[in-house]
Amino acid sequence: MTKNSLLCLLLTGAVSASAAETEIRSVATRFAESDAMETPDFQRHVVPLLGKLGCNGRACHGSFQGRGGFRLSLFGYDFTADHEELYGRTDPETPVESLILQKPLMEIPHEGGQRLKPGSWQYHMLLNWVKQDSPPRSEDAAKLVKLDVTPREIVFAEAGEKVQLKAVANWSDGTREDVTDLCRFQTNDDMIADVGRNGGVDSGSPGDTHLVVFYDNAVVTVPVIQPVSDQTGENYPATPTPTRVDKLVVQKLKKLGVVQSDLCTDEEFLRRVSLDVTGALPTAAEIRAFAADTNPDKRSVKIDELLERTGYAAWWATKLCDYTGNSDDQLNNVTPVRQAASQQWYDWIHSRVQDNVPYDDIVEGIVMARSRDSGESYEEYCRNISQLYHKGADRSFADRETMPHYWSRRNFQQMEDRVIGFAYTFLGVRIQCAQCHKHPFDQWTQDDFKGFQGFFTGTTGRVTNPRPQDRDKYKKMLASLETGEAKGNQLRNEFRKLLQQGKVVPFGEVYSTPPAKIVVEEKNGRKRKVRKGSSRTATTARILGQDEMDLTEYQDVREPLMAWLRSADNPLFAKAFVNRVWAGYFNVGIVNPPDDMNLANPPSNRPLLDYLAKQFIAHDFDMKWLHREILNSRTYQLSWRPNATNRLDERNFARAVPRRLPAEITWDIVSQAVSNDEKFAGYTTSLDDRAIALAGAGQRYAQRGNGSGYALAIFGRSIRESNCDCDRSEEPSLLQTIFLRNDAQILGMLDSRDGWLAQVAQENGVRFQSKTPTAGDAAAARKRAQVRRQAQERLTAQKRALARAKKAKNEPQIRKIESQIASMENKYKRYLEGEDKSSGANAGTVDVDRAIEDAYLRTLSRRPSEHEMQVSRQFVADAGDAMDGLRGVVWALLNTKEFIVNH
Repeated sequence: MTKNSLLCLLLTGAVSASAAETEIRSVATRFAESDAMETPDFQRHVVPLLGKLGCNGRACHGSFQGRGGFRLSLFGYDFTADHEELYGRTDPETPVESLILQKPLMEIPHEGGQRLKPGSWQYHMLLNWVKQDSPPRSEDAAKLVKLDVTPREIVFAEAGEKVQLKAVANWSDGTREDVTDLCRFQTNDDMIADVGRNGGVDSGSPGDTHLVVFYDNAVVTVPVIQPVSDQTGENYPATPTPTRVDKLVVQKLKKLGVVQSDLCTDEEFLRRVSLDVTGALPTAAEIRAFAADTNPDKRSVKIDELLERTGYAAWWATKLCDYTGNSDDQLNNVTPVRQAASQQWYDWIHSRVQDNVPYDDIVEGIVMARSRDSGESYEEYCRNISQLYHKGADRSFADRETMPHYWSRRNFQQMEDRVIGFAYTFLGVRIQCAQCHKHPFDQWTQDDFKGFQGFFTGTTGRVTNPRPQDRDKYKKMLASLETGEAKGNQLRNEFRKLLQQGKVVPFGEVYSTPPAKIVVEEKNGRKRKVRKGSSRTATTARILGQDEMDLTEYQDVREPLMAWLRSADNPLFAKAFVNRVWAGYFNVGIVNPPDDMNLANPPSNRPLLDYLAKQFIAHDFDMKWLHREILNSRTYQLSWRPNATNRLDERNFARAVPRRLPAEITWDIVSQAVSNDEKFAGYTTSLDDRAIALAGAGQRYAQRGNGSGYALAIFGRSIRESNCDCDRSEEPSLLQTIFLRNDAQILGMLDSRDGWLAQVAQENGVRFQSKTPTAGDAAAARKRAQVRRQAQERLTAQKRALARAKKAKNEPQIRKIESQIASMENKYKRYLEGEDKSSGANAGTVDVDRAIEDAYLRTLSRRPSEHEMQVSRQFVADAGDAMDGLRGVVWALLNTKEFIVNH
């Protein structure tokens, strides 16, 4: 705003001359009359008004095609382009005949309908702008520093109450202006609070939500609360808050009148925390011992114990592979051996999670990745990588300094894809909207997106060639291997064979090229300017929300990016990870969805997220500290059983919300539950055959019909296609139900010879016969039918011969044939009666009550209630055969909601 404009406002009374009051009155007041003298500011007034009227929206002139030959930037982010478009529709000589006035007045047909009313303040403001020759945004225009919205929080007492919002813009030139009438307003839940076009708020149902206020590049949220009960403030019941997490959670619940549920039982806690941390069920012995333990700190002790188990590192390596995009589909041709890249990626992360390497250091090894280790020559690099594939190799890819495969994915080669994927993975931000226009719900503009791209330009990700200076070495090494004219896939196949023979082959690599830089070199006594570095590497870039920086100071343009990530001032990095960890334990994030941290999607509990993020940084990004801090809170250990106040609440952490288990854990615990005791216990100590330790992912993996691939696909394992958290699904489906109830794989696991049912039968000395038909069973059945048919034919022939002998009264012949028939009937008895020779009568007796209790402990991690024991006991009795009855009990338990959800 110019000094003359400010003087004009003072003269017209728009601004108080008092130093104590410098707030400029609303445009609705200043332009209420047609004789207003002020010239509206293009950025502060004209563009926001067009947004308010909907002119630059997606459905109108803000669409990519525009409307009626008139196109504005979506949500008004491009002031230059918008001014050019608007200026062509103004008429300074006869302003009232300008198209930008006549069309919205409907004096000329307008597809968008009437947007302006004659004599309104909006009309007067636009008319004044045209009268002054429609001035554009000045080059030295002030920037919006902050948008103050009051009240900062709204607490309603009942439905039907009203509150008016007020928004004041604070500019870098020191001016403050009431811009309420130029703001756009939105509610995140109109059932709880609705907001009108001018900022009037009406209360609705009890609960909490946020209102969102948009102006210029500012997005401000206002929390709205209407208590669900009268148990607020001093009326709130005494509630233990042993940790800082609990204090911050209860602090908000007191405002809402939502009372926390009681603590969960020891059995519920043990099952919940075991599944969450290690992806495995506790053993029956572990459950009995934990329930009997009288140590008041036993839950904390158990958390520490679980964090040291193999399952913790395996599961969190899998989750980090989800976030970073470890997909077989995207790693084609990265290594000579198929699927080796995804395994190497997993192993690299797993090793660091197991060693509790700080999260920022793990990220640094990914963001700053290159194929060679420090000081490694090209020849050494090729030898060291080749040895990884040699038989009996004593080294692992996990020993490498960094993890370059992140940069080699097919869907991570374009700069735009890198920005989008990086923002999802490490910032929890969906920035793709800003690729083409201003983000509708955040502060990011197209300029922010393009500026951020600079950090990703210097890294060569496709590993088809070495660095330019080492290409001769590559060719020489290739020539020595006598691979002929082989290229592409044929050459990779040759490399794979050579590696199996213990040979060293040449590898391409991921590397970073510094930006072009003019340096002065002296040669033969003369100085000259030389351009060094790559012209493909950007020389400038912009950290999100910051000014442009010079990249020529860096050998690797990713250095300032990584420094920004781990900075304590970074508003997103720590919060994104903390929020994802929290979401894994509570079904929803503090910001939800967890990968959509935009200004219009605020945290449900901002102090809680701030606390965890700041302390995570203060504890040097120690992931185990973060897990302990959350798991040791009373909030995590609450029961899932609701009370009257928290029954409908799923976002304020007043109770545990039962949640579907991730696909890998679902498959693992199904396999674990039906295993014998030795294998069951192995799930708590070993990663053999564990789905949570599978490295690869992707559509091809999901489509495999063998092993666990089909089950993992239908239960929603992440396909790691886009880095979005939505690549994983935890939604229930009919197909999942059918699979657990009827799939031959599940039924076969129940009847497995090394399963729990077979173990019970062996321990009790009783017969256990599989009820699950297999291909072998079908062949055996055909064989039995054939033998039965032949036996019946022979018996029929013998009986006819007996009849003839009796008719002839030939006693010796009669005795001979009767003896043959008796021998034949005895020989083929098991075929004639449909009974397998191996299934002799049960010799032992099953301890049914003990077996039923064990079945509950190994599936639901608790003992059955008295009623459940009676029902199960009766079911086994009605089955006629104890083992058949127990099979039915286990099958039923596997198909309960209690088994398939974590509660």
